[in-house]
Amino acid sequence: MKPMSFRDFIELLRKEKTLVELKKPVSKNLELAGVLKALDGKPVYTDKIAENPGARVAGNVFSTRELVCRYLGIKNGELMPKLAQAINNPTKPKSVSTGPVLEVTEKDVDLNGLPIPFHAEKDGGPYFASAVVIANDKELGRNCSFHRMMVIGKDRVVMRILPRHLAEFIKRAGGELDVAFVVGAPINVLLAGATSVQLGTDELQIANSLAPVETVRLGNGIEVPADAEFAFEGRITAELADEGPFIDLTETYDIVRKQQVMKITKIHHRKDPIFHALLPGALEHKLLMGMPREPTIFNEVSKVCGCVGVNITPGGCSWLHAVVAIKKKGEDDGKKAIDAAFRGHKSLKHVVIVDHDIDIYDPASVEWAIATRVQADKSMVVKTKQAGSSLDPSADPHTYATAKLGVDATKPLAAHGKNFEKAKWMAVDASRYV
Repeated sequence: MKPMSFRDFIELLRKEKTLVELKKPVSKNLELAGVLKALDGKPVYTDKIAENPGARVAGNVFSTRELVCRYLGIKNGELMPKLAQAINNPTKPKSVSTGPVLEVTEKDVDLNGLPIPFHAEKDGGPYFASAVVIANDKELGRNCSFHRMMVIGKDRVVMRILPRHLAEFIKRAGGELDVAFVVGAPINVLLAGATSVQLGTDELQIANSLAPVETVRLGNGIEVPADAEFAFEGRITAELADEGPFIDLTETYDIVRKQQVMKITKIHHRKDPIFHALLPGALEHKLLMGMPREPTIFNEVSKVCGCVGVNITPGGCSWLHAVVAIKKKGEDDGKKAIDAAFRGHKSLKHVVIVDHDIDIYDPASVEWAIATRVQADKSMVVKTKQAGSSLDPSADPHTYATAKLGVDATKPLAAHGKNFEKAKWMAVDASRYV
């Protein structure tokens, strides 16, 4: 059975009546973002963009775990293991001669004709926020990664490129690089593009292990998912321009930096395409960026003890905080898990380790574990002058150095007469009694 495309999922949500369809015109400048924020957690669709009549836009599409699981046809508890399995067992996508994304090709590029949102009043400009960039290297193979792109001309964007894999590809190519990027990609491609894996790993192979992927070759030789809504061909140039401000995961403005400019040379898209508007700092952004780090934490913690679950929490900006559940067998398992969690996600700032009887998705349950199982002078691990995240406003603004905190909220194996068991009550359907 062929997996759903982005538009297939939109249509499914419409049939299930979980899609909010806007009835009145909305501007892509500030207003659309305001609507998406007001409806955060609910998928939104509109074909009434004031500046681009007839253009179709969907946002908040993957703003909850339940929506992601609905797309993949799995239960919530199966999501993280499925991600881990895909990361550990990548498989090659099927290459096809043509696909829906090649239905229309525009050689006269004018980004003003697209419903690219201007999200917040202090932003540097309209932004692509859902774009997955695909690049090739002769020795290292293919790389897929998320990069925000600020529009600075009808065929030019300035990209935020961290010193990671794409930056290495550009360096190896002599400072400029032909690339492609897609908008309106299926969830397996989005999740794979947000993973943090070893240089030389093809993220599209991770996507293919989550759900089958077919790829088509563009004019510049780069293969992209065949059922994406849009595919852009371009060249990352040596030209630098100001990028930002931009609201990131922390819901604070990231600073302005000189970044490389991409010149877009060609746009391919499906007939009547749907633009994926991903709202910066909102739930969809947080979920897609943070959740793919859970399997990497799970893998590292599993090397030192029995890990049963990981939740990168929305309250921690889906980037800086995590709760990890373990099956404790040794008294020092909690401390081992703390160190392993920081290895599994380098940007992690605070982590709480709990027993498997704690619901890691319920903040009250986690707080209960801290209240009843933690002694601050014995249960805390503080690490100073650690490499932190550029997204953390409280980190050193020049080096991003930060202090990190781990909390071992597991109960001791030897209770010494104290009862650490959490009480349980009979499970009933209360509606039968009222």
